[in-house]
Amino acid sequence: MLEDMVRQDNLRREGETIDALLGGRLKILQKERGYRFSVDSLLLAHFVQLTTGGSVIDLGTGSGVILLILSHRFKCGRMVGVEIQEELVDMAGRSVKMNGLEDKVEVLLGDVREIKSLFAPQSFDVVIFNPPYRRLSSGRINPDQEKAVARHEIKGTMGDFLLSARYIVKETGCVYIIYPAVRLTELLFRMRENDIEPKRLRMVHSSRSSEGEFIQVQGKRGGGEELKVLPPLFIYEEKGGYTEEMESIFRELSDSLSFSS
Repeated sequence: MLEDMVRQDNLRREGETIDALLGGRLKILQKERGYRFSVDSLLLAHFVQLTTGGSVIDLGTGSGVILLILSHRFKCGRMVGVEIQEELVDMAGRSVKMNGLEDKVEVLLGDVREIKSLFAPQSFDVVIFNPPYRRLSSGRINPDQEKAVARHEIKGTMGDFLLSARYIVKETGCVYIIYPAVRLTELLFRMRENDIEPKRLRMVHSSRSSEGEFIQVQGKRGGGEELKVLPPLFIYEEKGGYTEEMESIFRELSDSLSFSS
């Protein structure tokens, strides 16, 4: 235990925190004041379905939290994260090392818009992305560069991510996305424009009385026209605290971390 604590502290840099995730079975490095993952990343990690040995790439991986979770949830094949911000690539790589996942997860520095310079076409079974939500013309851009790039379409639009997904996903492979509900029409249009047919869709609400906040979508490259709309997911109870379904999601993710493939 002491050796683990020393090892973890050696991997942490000034201005970073070591945060326990999902029952403490997973540790992740995050910036104290910079980009930090939020509940939408956990929801996307739970929404994804992978087959044994399947390869997966996370475009704009940030802290790498989604890949770290999936590496325990499934017996995956190749797992790669691509991130344009060099400091986040370094930090995510150290999180991978902290959890002893160097033989499973790789984090690369790269621009999603230049994906052809990194990989051959149709290299992955599954593509995941949780892209910047806001257009450049929408709202105040955060003065913190990491937060700004994560939130606004400074280094890539949703269309850029889908274009890259189309290039890199195998024929009949799947693409998983979480995105603001207010941009659902644009998302579905852009997916079909890139031959990624929406197959499963779920609206996420903050509470039962709130409007839809996020949309989770699974698309299939070259899939036929048939969309399954799942029941809505509510995050919080009206009186506060997580709903039973959210608690169940957290438990399921935590239980999945009890084994190592």
